[in-house]
Amino acid sequence: MEYNLTAEEENKEIARRYKQLLKGAYQTFTPEDKKEIRKAFELAVEAHSSQRRKTGEPYIYHPIAVAKIVAYEIGLDTTSIVSALLHDVVEDTDYTLEDIERLFGENVARIVNGLTKISHLKKDQDASIQAENFRKMLLTLNDDVRVILIKIADRLHNMQTMDAMPHDKQVKISSETLYIYAPLAHRLGLYNIKTELENLGLKYTEPDVYNDISKKITQSTDEHQKYIDTFSKIISETLDQEGFEYTIKGRRKSIYSIRKKMRSQGVSYEEIYDKFAIRIIYKSTVKKEKFDAWKIYSIVTDHFAPNPVRMRDWITQPKSTGYESLHITVMGPQGRWVEVQIRSERMDEIAEKGYAAHYRYKNNDEKESGLDNWLNKIRETLENSDTNAVDFVEDFKLNLYSKEIFVFTPEGDLKALPKDATALDFAFSIHTQVGMTCRGAKVNGKLKPISHVLISGDQVEIITSRGQKPNIGWLDFVVTARARTRIKNALKEDQKRIAEDGKAILTRKLRHLKINFDEKIVNELVNYFKLKTSLDLFYRVGSGSIDNVQLKDFVTKRSNAFMNFFKNRIQRSKNKSETIDKDEVIDKYDLLVFGKEEERLDYKMSQCCNPIPGDKVFGFITINDGIKVHKKDCPNAISLQANYAYRIMPAKWIDSSNQEFKAILKIYGADHVGMVNEITQVVSRNMSVNIHSINISGNDGIFEGRITVSVKNNSQLVQLSESIKKIEGIDNVDRIYKH
Repeated sequence: MEYNLTAEEENKEIARRYKQLLKGAYQTFTPEDKKEIRKAFELAVEAHSSQRRKTGEPYIYHPIAVAKIVAYEIGLDTTSIVSALLHDVVEDTDYTLEDIERLFGENVARIVNGLTKISHLKKDQDASIQAENFRKMLLTLNDDVRVILIKIADRLHNMQTMDAMPHDKQVKISSETLYIYAPLAHRLGLYNIKTELENLGLKYTEPDVYNDISKKITQSTDEHQKYIDTFSKIISETLDQEGFEYTIKGRRKSIYSIRKKMRSQGVSYEEIYDKFAIRIIYKSTVKKEKFDAWKIYSIVTDHFAPNPVRMRDWITQPKSTGYESLHITVMGPQGRWVEVQIRSERMDEIAEKGYAAHYRYKNNDEKESGLDNWLNKIRETLENSDTNAVDFVEDFKLNLYSKEIFVFTPEGDLKALPKDATALDFAFSIHTQVGMTCRGAKVNGKLKPISHVLISGDQVEIITSRGQKPNIGWLDFVVTARARTRIKNALKEDQKRIAEDGKAILTRKLRHLKINFDEKIVNELVNYFKLKTSLDLFYRVGSGSIDNVQLKDFVTKRSNAFMNFFKNRIQRSKNKSETIDKDEVIDKYDLLVFGKEEERLDYKMSQCCNPIPGDKVFGFITINDGIKVHKKDCPNAISLQANYAYRIMPAKWIDSSNQEFKAILKIYGADHVGMVNEITQVVSRNMSVNIHSINISGNDGIFEGRITVSVKNNSQLVQLSESIKKIEGIDNVDRIYKH
């Protein structure tokens, strides 16, 4: 639609929108508040007076709309409304941050600065730079959470007014919205905004699907209303008799969630039975509202049979976002399952508006502590800001999307964790040190490994050991961002310590080989061993992955190493169209292992998806060509897994220097008092080797034993064997391959 208002009409429209902002705001304003908002509005009108939006409308429409979302939908304070009105002023006009601070104070200036920083992030770029941008944006939460709330409001209005944009921009902005802004809104308890962001995201990424579902919903609106009226008629009489003041209304599932369900369940629109829910909202006091909820539950289930499996009690234990509601699925009129949501007016307000509404019901002190608790939860995810940006965003999203389980501490306190969390996640949620030294757990009184997946209702007691420390395998089963961050940090520290030892060892070994230790030789070694950095090199020397034989090999080949390197480069470029060779993909992930036992087997890369190190992959056993490796999202993956499941092998990339392998040593010798203690001490002193089991039997002064240990490589095992042989009485130490 073409925009064609006169200047006079435009001014009237701006004034109308401004009045609407004040009139419908969530909170009541003092005269001082109104004065500040008016001052911000006038400055924004003047600053943006020469700017237009792509639709032709005055630019000021946008800040007013964002301030209105902040005031109506999120229910934020005067400072936030002022900041929303000014959020583009510093970026787009001649006003500086100093001007904003002088006129509106430090808080507003800090928020506007945070919003300006987010806007300055580069737009069109690859995934890793995009992820870096998201990380910077999320880190603004540490400054002031209002920055991110206003940013979400800004994004919502941009999504609502995107029709005039070119199609490629619409798709890019929508994908970004679905990827990070919608889950963020969900985690912050802004359910209405989250739903609208998802629907608008779908509208531009899959317009045909969006329009089709939207049309079908419109066609079935009357039918749904009739159903709600029938349902209401049946229970209204009893609710009236019990003296309830209430409203019964229908809540339609969003277009996006219908699409999600159609896709995940592989069904058509018509086959989804729960396209809408019935909501009963009742008046009550905070003291009585829980009792009233269960009373209404009793009335509903007197009339309609409930499905006991599909009951959710978010009143006794609210979600960590503050959401409270009682959900039941009953067999309604016409033999149809229908979800009924029972909640008080206060609960409904929190469900619609989220966090801000929740704390509206508290006194000022509680508001402050509530805000702090909420912020701290989000900050935990942001603490490790030096991690890889893509991993950071993925970890952050892990916690945004996760469904929750509730588990008990030994004292009976309740802790919320994401679905699929393990005993180790629970340990880290208690304290970092408890996680670092976690050796196992008692779950409901039974001893379980740290990888045990918890379910709601479990009571968990963590068992710690001073000798325990994190290893790379822990990352395979933890799901919380907090645990992942702490484990990665510990591994980095461990790696640095071993690398320092490795540097000293390498200097010594090179001296024996008559080579000076300098930057040039280090670079040559890094290239020779196909590593990325000098830290990788020192770490491998320190952990024994690179030994004397390999170093002597390097010296022998050193003279023509560079020639070989360039020859390989030329050869590789010729062979690029052929199946990729194993040596070519060796990088940080220098080893591909197969099956539960993580065996090293021969393989070839498949040409249909050309996996690279670090990709999620699986092995497929071909008839004539051995194992072929495919990416998990390979176009052929679904058909291979569906038709030849018995030929699929689990596979994953690992960094061999960080991976641990089990080995069994057979020990033989003359028995003496304290022998077992000496053996275990020698093992634990050897580069923190872990003992899995030890079995020693003595007979007439002679003993024979087996000890199972975790080692990083063969050099470490040889070194361990030599150390054990030095114990008095030990005759022989052999590696055996069968239990």
